[in-house]
Amino acid sequence: MSHDTLTTLYPWQEGQPMDKAGLREKLAGSIQSKAGESADIKRQFFADHEEALLNTSEALARVFAGGGRLFTMGNGGSSCDAAHIAVEFSHPVTTGRPALPAMNLVADTAMLTAVGNDIGIEHIYLRQVTAQARAGDALIGISTSGNSGNLMAAFEKARAMGVITIGLAGGNGGDMVQSGFLDHCLTVPSESIHRVQETHVAIYHILWDLVHSLLADQRGGKA
Repeated sequence: MSHDTLTTLYPWQEGQPMDKAGLREKLAGSIQSKAGESADIKRQFFADHEEALLNTSEALARVFAGGGRLFTMGNGGSSCDAAHIAVEFSHPVTTGRPALPAMNLVADTAMLTAVGNDIGIEHIYLRQVTAQARAGDALIGISTSGNSGNLMAAFEKARAMGVITIGLAGGNGGDMVQSGFLDHCLTVPSESIHRVQETHVAIYHILWDLVHSLLADQRGGKA
């Protein structure tokens, strides 16, 4: 993050400690700056990546329509997003939308700790994809940098197995973009982890809605 950006978000850091009223005023200003930046990044992302999001939703709808399943994975905060995506699809909160098979690969702590301890964290998702996925399934991996080694190992294996590979990344997309292992990669061009994560949430909520709309259309509009 640049010095100018930091000054905008945390202007009091440039001077001496201020009184309580002055500090509250500056903090209030930082709230508006951060909220505005978040809104601007999301607005620009969806303006620039509409086609990519439609393509990704169509690919995922084809997976479900063909009887395939969705697997999700991520690390740290992105592991929470992986869990969120899986529950959105398997337990839809909108009335009339059917449950779809989605499994969170972060959920099995015994598997994660066993594989991580025995052969290394790079294998925690690879082993699960190898055991559970099959051609025609889909795998979503979330990484704010796009460089998570354990995600890339799973993506490489999944691609070789005929699994549709989908990434949510930030910055320049990192290894997710460069590797050639992903069929679809939705990259938020920001260096702020928080802004990337906030946009990822909007992406997968919209993706969820598009997939259900496509499936409903295939069923002739029936839920």
